[in-house]
Amino acid sequence: MTVHLQIIEKFFNAIADDSRINSGHISLYMALFYFSMLHAHENPVSFSSTEIMRIAKISSRSTYNRSIKALHEYGYIKYIPSYNPYLGSLVYL
Repeated sequence: MTVHLQIIEKFFNAIADDSRINSGHISLYMALFYFSMLHAHENPVSFSSTEIMRIAKISSRSTYNRSIKALHEYGYIKYIPSYNPYLGSLVYL
């Protein structure tokens, strides 16, 4: 099994019994993973919220912020926000 599949398998095994996780969290995580794949699996991966929101099909900025902060708080990602519009935020998967 490739490392990429192991990351996805680990994530889905971890969330299976976590009642805090909803479809928005899953969509966001998968968008982050996909974005990481597009950038040669950089870890951390640098991204803009608008790019990730488009891929994750999240249209509300508040939903995005709530979901990414929750994934960080629950330990599924390490999120380092950037408040500079020219620098992307960082996420460790």
